[in-house]
Amino acid sequence: MPSNGMKAVAVLNDSVVLKANPLEEIAASTVAVKLTPMNFGAYPMSNGLTRLATRFLGDPGHVDDLKGRIGHDMEAEAAGDAGLVTFTPDDIDWDDEVRLALEERAAFSPDALTGMEASLRFAGPETLETKIFGRLSAWQNWIFQRPNAVGSKGALHVYGTGQRSEFDRRRV
Repeated sequence: MPSNGMKAVAVLNDSVVLKANPLEEIAASTVAVKLTPMNFGAYPMSNGLTRLATRFLGDPGHVDDLKGRIGHDMEAEAAGDAGLVTFTPDDIDWDDEVRLALEERAAFSPDALTGMEASLRFAGPETLETKIFGRLSAWQNWIFQRPNAVGSKGALHVYGTGQRSEFDRRRV
C-alpha cells in the first residue's frame, strides 16, 4: 500500500472500502467520511437525482436522515451503518480484502469495466440520457462489439470452454 491514506480507504469502481480500527501509525489522522451540502443537490446525475438519492432510491427517507449528518465525521462503523461505504474490514482482513477486490477487477476486460462504470453512472430512473449513454452506447456499441468480447480469445467466444479470455488491456 503506497500511503497512509490508502491503508484506510480503497475506492473501487463500484464500492468504497473503509478500514475499521486503523493501524496505530495512522490513528492520529483517522480516515472518516464527511457529508457536505454538495452531496445533496449541487451536482445531479443524468437521472435528475443526486448520487445519494440514487444510491438510496428504495429508501428516500434515508437521504433526509443523512442530511442531519452534514459536517460530522463518520468513521468506518458509522459510515457503514449509514450505507455510505460498501464494507469495513478490520486490520486483520484489510490487506486480503483489498487484494481480492483488486484481483476481481483485474479479471474483467477493460471493456467490461467500462460497462460496469457506465451502469453505475447511469443508474436510477431511466431518462432519455440514461437510455442513450448508459444502456445503448455502453452495452450494445461498446462492450458486445469489441475484440475483448467477440474476438477469437474474447470473453464471449471462450465462455463455457474452460479457457481464459485474453484481453487487450490497451483498448478502452
